[in-house]
Amino acid sequence: MRKMLLAMVAVAALGGLAACQTATPYQPLQPGAATGGGYSDLKIEQDRWRVTFQGNSLTSRQTVESYLLYRAAELTLAQGYDWFETVERKTDKHTETYADPDPFYGRYGFGWHPAWRYYGGGYGWRHWDPFWGDPFVDVQTVEKYEASSEVILHHGPKPAGDPRAFDARDVTANLGPHIVRPK
Repeated sequence: MRKMLLAMVAVAALGGLAACQTATPYQPLQPGAATGGGYSDLKIEQDRWRVTFQGNSLTSRQTVESYLLYRAAELTLAQGYDWFETVERKTDKHTETYADPDPFYGRYGFGWHPAWRYYGGGYGWRHWDPFWGDPFVDVQTVEKYEASSEVILHHGPKPAGDPRAFDARDVTANLGPHIVRPK
């Protein structure tokens, strides 16, 4: 039973590592997807939508914001409109810091932990204990971005000079070559 539990933990850990090895591609947001993150949209009114794009820790802010605009343009064209206006566009940064002094025993809460001596070049014999300080503690800071906006869809030509107005065909033509889709 213990071997099966350890195997399941190892598979879950490898799955988690595999999901974090590539930046979020342009994909719908789906729980359990191979790569975390993606877009979602919600119809608020006939011509008003809330569009969101979440990236994983390898997805840059610029990519998240570009994918948000691309999704808004794609949605605009799919609904039969020509241009869209962004309302309350924002990008949130989520930061988490993890300190893992012992990757196995610290995570799984065993009542005992390893402590041993080792020879440090130039320093002689030293003692290592994950609870009393360790120069090898794994500290990671993970940043993830999420961009969201309400968009209002419009027919006809885009008004000139409005920085919140985007021609959907121009956006898809200009951003399309930079969009990375899932494999």
